[in-house]
Amino acid sequence: MPLLPNFLIRAALLGALVACQGTTATVAPSTPPVTPPPAGPAATTFTNPLLASGPDPWVYQKDGFYYFLNTSGGDVRIRKTAKMSELATGSIQIVWRPTNVANSRDVWAPELHFLDGKWYIYFTAGPGNCCGGQRLWVLENASADPTQGTWTEKGRLFNPNDDQWAIDGTVFEQGGKRYLLWSGHRTDGDDTQRIYISEMSNPWTLTGPRVELSSPQYDWEKYGPIPVNEGPEIIKHGSSTFLIYSASHCNTDDYALGELRMSSTADPLVAANWSKSATPVLVKNPAGGAYGPGHNGFFKSKDGTEDWIVYHANNAANQGCGDARNPRMQKFTWNADDSPNFGAPVAINTALARPAGE
Repeated sequence: MPLLPNFLIRAALLGALVACQGTTATVAPSTPPVTPPPAGPAATTFTNPLLASGPDPWVYQKDGFYYFLNTSGGDVRIRKTAKMSELATGSIQIVWRPTNVANSRDVWAPELHFLDGKWYIYFTAGPGNCCGGQRLWVLENASADPTQGTWTEKGRLFNPNDDQWAIDGTVFEQGGKRYLLWSGHRTDGDDTQRIYISEMSNPWTLTGPRVELSSPQYDWEKYGPIPVNEGPEIIKHGSSTFLIYSASHCNTDDYALGELRMSSTADPLVAANWSKSATPVLVKNPAGGAYGPGHNGFFKSKDGTEDWIVYHANNAANQGCGDARNPRMQKFTWNADDSPNFGAPVAINTALARPAGE
């Protein structure tokens, strides 16, 4: 959960949210990249963290470039780089700013996807009462490069018959259909965060009811003021589809990653098709300066031979849900049963081999 204080307050919903169809925003002028430190041709390593700050990191790879997004709190921005190991030197474009009171505050967890020949950004925002007003929003851009062209605000992404607090939207496809995953509340009076899924009829429209896939049930999912399952992300390997999610409240050092698994040919809308791991798959490493690791994404190395995970963590204990969270990345492998093996968070300032191809 992005940029929350270290306490949670229930608040009344401030008015009706506005769909705001058709609003457009032109890409802001480019921010010059940071001048990289001198490095010779033999530079083959990098260190974490990748940036000093960057909660809720997301990476999308296309046409030889990586596009990196993270929670800024007040806008949506894209950092572009040809090498993830040199993320800090990538150019930055602010591609969207709030357009109305309904999405004016708490802009969280943007994700960039290329769907049906266009770019889409899914993000969370609300009118300022984050504990009741947060909803999912969609932007669209037909440009070949998401840092160029015009972004059109398609409006809120929700089911009118089941419109509840919602954050951390992501999109995936299976069996020829497209689905939205997100974290939400079951009812207005229930603050527990659960993972939901709904089928999509197009990149900005849900069809059919939401289905609850995961609710906090183990102790490691319940640290902090409320039980939390959030930040769902999909990765596939072999004959399996894996949903990796963040568990426990982000203000605790025990924020961690959990895992759901199903067959890659099964119907994702059937909750019984998913099985949950009884243990977390990535946990804190205090000796390595990795507290509260979570809200992850996945990408391939430049040459396509390696799998990498990107996630945020705090360098020290008790730093909570704020800007101290910074992005890290590390290579991971696969177990014999096709499940991902993330290992432990690599210690900060440890030299790591750059992704293959860089």
